[in-house]
Amino acid sequence: MQVHYPHSAGLDVHKASVVANCITGCDEQGNEVYEGKHFGTMTRDLLELADWLQAHGVTHVAMESTGEYWKPVYNILEDLFTLFVVNAHHAKNVPGRKTDENDSQWLAKLMTFGLLSASFIPPPGQRELREMTRARASMVKERTNLTNRLQKTLEGANIKLTCVLTDIQGKSARSMLSALVAGQTDTKEMADLALGRLRSKKADLERALEGHFKETHRFIVGELLIQIDGLDESIARFDAQIETMCLPFERAVAHLDTIPGVGTTAAEQIVAEIG
Repeated sequence: MQVHYPHSAGLDVHKASVVANCITGCDEQGNEVYEGKHFGTMTRDLLELADWLQAHGVTHVAMESTGEYWKPVYNILEDLFTLFVVNAHHAKNVPGRKTDENDSQWLAKLMTFGLLSASFIPPPGQRELREMTRARASMVKERTNLTNRLQKTLEGANIKLTCVLTDIQGKSARSMLSALVAGQTDTKEMADLALGRLRSKKADLERALEGHFKETHRFIVGELLIQIDGLDESIARFDAQIETMCLPFERAVAHLDTIPGVGTTAAEQIVAEIG
């Protein structure tokens, strides 16, 4: 096979260790001769890894995309070498011979002969934006989970607001829930907190608020509302930060926003994911 990258190394990356191997030549039978070394994954250890690779004249480095563990290694090495983060399925070793040492040697061999395809790793600015949008998405998901738990708690207390209201987190619903948590028991007074068109449903709201709301439910609902408020504040801060980070991509975000069904938040996520 033709050698594409003669100065290559393979890294088998784990949470607390990295096994590095590079090809230093061939023996009399024509088999590759490897030199390897084990490193930790602390920043100081990874700097030692970088020095070791440079001392061996390595220019191209391959490693598998193992969970999140490849990221610290990538952060340290990306400015010094051409890095290939590869799909583990594409670099599968021979069954029955799987060890950390064998895996790193196999990666080094595949890299040398140009048999690996690198995964797309965006530049640092886009990676940071992607991390922010994914963190925001996780918070939005958590907020949804809390809202579902709130609805389950209300159902368990015979409070049927969701049969009348489409948004349990709307202003009207929130006012009624706050009144419940504060100890209000007069359903007529609570229904009177409805705003806008909901005022035409006051009779339905009164019936929906007649429940079996105990002190336990009051405590749980109060805590859930506090958590939801905290997440709302965090999501708002994320929105502001992401908007600032998207300024270099302002035209792309605006262009994506013209697609029917794609809002600003979705446009920011698309830019973060694909550039």
